[in-house]
Amino acid sequence: MDTRLLDILVCPICKGPLEHDKKAKELICKADRLAYPIRDGIPIMWADQARDLQLTPAAD
Repeated sequence: MDTRLLDILVCPICKGPLEHDKKAKELICKADRLAYPIRDGIPIMWADQARDLQLTPAAD
């Protein structure tokens, strides 16, 4: 994941900052408690594709 891209990406719901979880290949929004997947190096920023951090554990 390009760090320059991470600097400009925000959560599509709250417009807040995202954290990159390299191990899980996800972008995390702590405010909304959502994890957006990164597939083939491309962040999937659709709310319906996000994993709810309150409901599902991270994949190991």
